[in-house]
Amino acid sequence: MRFLLVILAFDFIIIIHELGHFIVAKLSGIKVEEFSLFVGPKLFSVTIGETAYTLRLFPILAYVKMEGEEEESDSERAFNNKPVWVRAAVVAAGPLANLISAFLIISVVYYTTGYTTRTVGLVQKDSPAYNVGIREGDVIVGYDGKRIYDPLEVIQFLYVSKGKETTIEFVRNGKEIKKDIKPKVERTYQLGYYSSASGENSNVIGELIYGGALEKAGAKPGDKIVKLNDVEVESIDEIKNFLQENKNQPVKVTVLRDGNEIVFNVVPQFVENYSLGISFSRAKGGNILNVLKNGAMFTYSNIRMVPYSLYWLVTGQVSINQMTGPVGIVSTMNDVAQQSDTFKDAVLNILLWTALISAAIGATNLVPFPALDGSKLLILAIEAISRRKIPVEKEAIITSIGFIILIGLSIFVMANDIIRFIIK
Repeated sequence: MRFLLVILAFDFIIIIHELGHFIVAKLSGIKVEEFSLFVGPKLFSVTIGETAYTLRLFPILAYVKMEGEEEESDSERAFNNKPVWVRAAVVAAGPLANLISAFLIISVVYYTTGYTTRTVGLVQKDSPAYNVGIREGDVIVGYDGKRIYDPLEVIQFLYVSKGKETTIEFVRNGKEIKKDIKPKVERTYQLGYYSSASGENSNVIGELIYGGALEKAGAKPGDKIVKLNDVEVESIDEIKNFLQENKNQPVKVTVLRDGNEIVFNVVPQFVENYSLGISFSRAKGGNILNVLKNGAMFTYSNIRMVPYSLYWLVTGQVSINQMTGPVGIVSTMNDVAQQSDTFKDAVLNILLWTALISAAIGATNLVPFPALDGSKLLILAIEAISRRKIPVEKEAIITSIGFIILIGLSIFVMANDIIRFIIK
């Protein structure tokens, strides 16, 4: 049942995109010949008015077929004969539908579960953050010359900057303070989590690192690590010392959850970790204005990560091997769903990922690359400025070239996804 929800969530992202195109096309008086759910051989079709609504065999993707979109047409209702601004509205409606749905979905999740804020909840003593004067209650608003809108961005910018000395900006009592900071670089064997406290209870899992050993094994925030193999541990330092001696040998991790001991068999991972020594606090849901504000910041954060990611790929700061396609996305969403304690938790976790991916897909489609909506918008902008219409056939050639490149990239990414899925 949970895997079915994952598939439906992934399809929803694509369907909502095509619905954006469809609705604006209809409102603009463009003749829509077909709206198809999925691709492949036709299973069922019903015609309502002038539009055929089709269900196809393979439960992935969806598409809208408009008259005059891929070929010239003399009809006044054809896409190619509509004013530039109308065609631009139809093209932009798909990505915008993804972005709006991402905002609405994440707002529902935040209202229900609460959300992580940019407010510092914990500062470890003698950490880089502590040494530059950051304290509990400060709000992190900038890192490495970039504005921070979502706390996850700090981790992303830390990773990409590889621990170099940079600037951090934070707000205290309404005053913005800027400091130089040098992250702590740790090359250690880790179980893949952040502590929720220092000193006493530092062996309590505060936050799991996605893809880490404990996250894969099924541990949860709030679990208290009490034994490694048969050795009792009471602090983060004892855990680190044990792992340094154990290195990459399998470990039997015993955690305390709701008074019960649970054992996970994991293999520690050798990582180069960059740390500032801070943890962010969480806010409760329920306050609709704060939820909407943070939902908007989440959406914007994921939008701007698209151009950042493209820049990092081009400059080699991030490897193309780290890209994830449909197989990886579905696999990840399924892992998250299966590890959720209750069906409600599974639904909320799937919705969280749906919002994240929908925002990313909406923003990616606005990139001016052939075959993406952004390329069509660029062509329409050139037409508006030059007042010369680009023939549909020439536009189709440009789209086909881009489509071939995207298919090649998709095959490469899918192969990586499958390899990761097999060896996971």
